[in-house]
Amino acid sequence: MSLEQTARTEMVRLCKSLFDRGFSVGTAGNVSVRLPDGMLMTPTNVRLGDLEAERISKLDLHGNHISGDKPTKEVFLHQACLDTLPEAQAVVHLHSTWATALSCLEDTDPDDCVPPLTPYVVMRVGAVKLLPYVKPGDPCMGQMIRDLKGRYGAMLLANHGPVVTGRTLASAVAAAEELEETCKLLVALRGLPLRMLTSAQVAELTATFGRI
Repeated sequence: MSLEQTARTEMVRLCKSLFDRGFSVGTAGNVSVRLPDGMLMTPTNVRLGDLEAERISKLDLHGNHISGDKPTKEVFLHQACLDTLPEAQAVVHLHSTWATALSCLEDTDPDDCVPPLTPYVVMRVGAVKLLPYVKPGDPCMGQMIRDLKGRYGAMLLANHGPVVTGRTLASAVAAAEELEETCKLLVALRGLPLRMLTSAQVAELTATFGRI
């Protein structure tokens, strides 16, 4: 099986897993995977649970649609992540409930919107940037991500949902899941005195594990 065929098969499997477990509802959410000659991307208006490998969109290195169904309207977002994060091989954008809830709260810190509550959010997700609201599919979102110059591997789009990158599709999915569970904890614990990991503890995790 070729690299591209393997990537298509894995996209179908992992996207269905996300859908079946409620991380994506309806036709919300989109996923991309880097290829040597371009990228694969979930099509527009298709549920993540209903992907067909041969109909996944393929774009060339310049973002031109070359085969498969029409790609998601968030194509600019995916291109920007893959262009500015050379280590990233995949991007997962969801509208998952708790991450979206956190993105709607007015006092969420835009530069550190998911503080180090647990070791695994540090290890799998890292620092998370909150980006201002623009309508879905607006090319401005791609430019806002480019302006970050690769400093963040995960973002929350205000009033919209999370974007998470990974060195593999499996690691991007795992990070998106970890982010969602951490956001659930943060919203559930809101208003209570929290014990965050210290900067020394975060540094130890980063030095030992990096971002897994």
